[in-house]
Amino acid sequence: MYPKLAKAYPTNKLPDLRGEFIRGWDDGRGIDAGREILSFQEGTIVSGFDDNDTGDISSLSSTQYGFGDTLSSNQWGAINGKKWIFDASSKGAQKYDWWAYVSARPRNIAFNYIVRAA
Repeated sequence: MYPKLAKAYPTNKLPDLRGEFIRGWDDGRGIDAGREILSFQEGTIVSGFDDNDTGDISSLSSTQYGFGDTLSSNQWGAINGKKWIFDASSKGAQKYDWWAYVSARPRNIAFNYIVRAA
């Protein structure tokens, strides 16, 4: 009855999307290369940490910095632009802090957002 729709969905049945996250089908764009329409992708979790050690903190007076160490304002210039946290309780000094992160992608289905019966 709808030949173009049947070509996109050869089972003649649209997928059951209840409880699924829809991820727009790449269709050759290169974002999710090799992924086929209606394919499922399991969820992923990527974790890590950033300890802010870029190699140029050796110019600071202390040789080792741990979580919560305080830097004086004259040390701040040597590390300006790095991920250091301002701590108001230290009266202007900067406090070194590392942070953890978790990135997640939920289970999803590659789906063509444009479904038309033409």
